[in-house]
Amino acid sequence: MKIAILGYGKMGKAIEKIALNRGHEIVLKIHRKNQDQLHIKNLSQADVVIDFSIPDSAKENILLAIDANTPIISGTTGWLDHYDEVAKYCTEKNSAFLYASNFSLGVNLFFELNKNLAKLMKTHQQYQIDMTEIHHTQKLDAPSGTAISLAEQIISENETKNKWTLDATNSDEQIIIDAQREGNVPGTHVVNYKSEIDSITIKHEAHSREGFAFGAVIAAEWIQNRKGIFSMHDVLFSS
Repeated sequence: MKIAILGYGKMGKAIEKIALNRGHEIVLKIHRKNQDQLHIKNLSQADVVIDFSIPDSAKENILLAIDANTPIISGTTGWLDHYDEVAKYCTEKNSAFLYASNFSLGVNLFFELNKNLAKLMKTHQQYQIDMTEIHHTQKLDAPSGTAISLAEQIISENETKNKWTLDATNSDEQIIIDAQREGNVPGTHVVNYKSEIDSITIKHEAHSREGFAFGAVIAAEWIQNRKGIFSMHDVLFSS
């Protein structure tokens, strides 16, 4: 499989290493110094595009890959105000697009655990819900896309919670997210349910970027030759 990588930073390099080890070929690597190489002709030479760029570039990168009729998966967060627009354009062009706030297979299993726990807890309103996410200091957005996904899963199941917030002020209607930036932490996410008598906590802690990169390559292998809008749930749980 021929892969184009958009965003050749630490994640892009980790993806390259795993892709090469799995027998794939990297035909394009876009970084700050070669933006002139990012065009439809080059993207059309790839079987799949993997986007781990920056929030300001993500939308245009995805649209360009769709115009090239090359399936694209994106792990860039911080641009989701444009998600519906991108999804509509992908459908109109009969192309393929997969977005994930986190490509780690472990995190996506954690998403399923979070959804199931939220269903179990929705009738137990005595529990306050809060979250903590910890990432390296170079991460540009806060809270993380993964934290937002976790919060929105809970909100969809909980009748009293209607939004998430970074505001530390406690509120029965909001899920408070404590977004911390420190050192070189790849990513830690904690969901807490707390009452006066006990607490329930679930946690996912990444030990390196390899889990994210491996999941991205698995998703790229899966989406090749498909058409439509997909998620990591499709990669993990559909045939």
